[in-house]
Amino acid sequence: MELKELERIFEDLDFVHSSGTPEELRAAEYLKGRCEALGVPARLEGFPVPMGEIEEAEVLAAGVHVPCRGVACCGSGTVEGELYYMPGLDPVSIAGAKDRIVLLDSQGVDHFTYQDLMKAGARGILFQFGNLYYPDRDIEDRDLRALVVGEERKVLCAMIHAESAVALVRQGVKNVRITVRQREYEGRSHNVAAEIPGRREEWITLTAHYDTTAHSHGAYDNLSGCVGLLLIMEALRDAELNYGLRFVFCGSEERGLLGSRAYVEAHGEEMEKTALNVNLDMIGTVMGKFIACATAEDKLAHYLGYMGAELGFPVEARTGVYSSDSTSFADKGVPAVSLARIAGTAVAPIHCRYDRKEALSMEQLRKDAAFITEFTRRMASAALCPVSRTMPESIKKQLDEYLYRKRKNS
Repeated sequence: MELKELERIFEDLDFVHSSGTPEELRAAEYLKGRCEALGVPARLEGFPVPMGEIEEAEVLAAGVHVPCRGVACCGSGTVEGELYYMPGLDPVSIAGAKDRIVLLDSQGVDHFTYQDLMKAGARGILFQFGNLYYPDRDIEDRDLRALVVGEERKVLCAMIHAESAVALVRQGVKNVRITVRQREYEGRSHNVAAEIPGRREEWITLTAHYDTTAHSHGAYDNLSGCVGLLLIMEALRDAELNYGLRFVFCGSEERGLLGSRAYVEAHGEEMEKTALNVNLDMIGTVMGKFIACATAEDKLAHYLGYMGAELGFPVEARTGVYSSDSTSFADKGVPAVSLARIAGTAVAPIHCRYDRKEALSMEQLRKDAAFITEFTRRMASAALCPVSRTMPESIKKQLDEYLYRKRKNS
């Protein structure tokens, strides 16, 4: 694919396309068309996603309005209480949340922290977003995820800007009131699936998510990975492969891997015939190191490191759980690896309006994709895919922790 054509894709999808929105569907249909233009049939696979249309959101601090966004799917109503800034998540800090509205340093909360806050008696939660020194004052739209709430009650939550959070703490504000009114409903997101057949009725599935967060156009996170899939598709579409290749452009990854989780559930019977998952999540930056995180046996990480040395392509390879769509496959017993070029947030920020294609190099993106293409070709051409389906106990433990089935260090 010529450099101008790569640039064109980034220009065509240069808009916010977050989970469950018409814009996300527009992006899905565009990627489907791109697959078909390469001669690879593609289809949309829809799945439900929880949505919340915020009708009113207000945070009053000592009677003063604080700019805010209501958190979707946290319910509706009004709650008032003493403000409690809680920078730590230790038991002593959490114990102080009783009957208070908690201000956290984070943009969200994990399952076990939420459970602890509810058991401690927290009345509401304020999250914070943004950078005190950025010229904009964007406040992110977020949702209270079902996986986080579990069997606990919902409490009203709102997001404020970091500047407001600092002001509340600096001024020693005592009383806060949160009001949220919203229409909660079941929306629709989509995966885009395409396939290049092989000789065997077994597959290697390649994934990359295409959705963005609420203010981001997502050039780096993760249109870069999607373009990588298209480059691999173009390179291998006419290859004689032993294993078929399935390409899945996942929707709603930013809301807890919803697209890949829906895909593995819908294709559950096929997971036994899926030899490997190769996930691309952020590649092609001007600066940054290329990493491989294998949620599989150690040998896969070693192989990628050796292959990088053979081809003169530096790879920092390790085993573990990567916070992306590879996790959904690994949890179904499919060996998985996430590949990424990681740059610092000062160079390539994500989940904000500064995720722009200026952080990317089309030449580097092609080099990254060429390495992943060669790895995929080797795996798909093997007489027998060499990666074992036996998941190490250490990886199972990390999956349990990541998916909130066990607490860390338990």
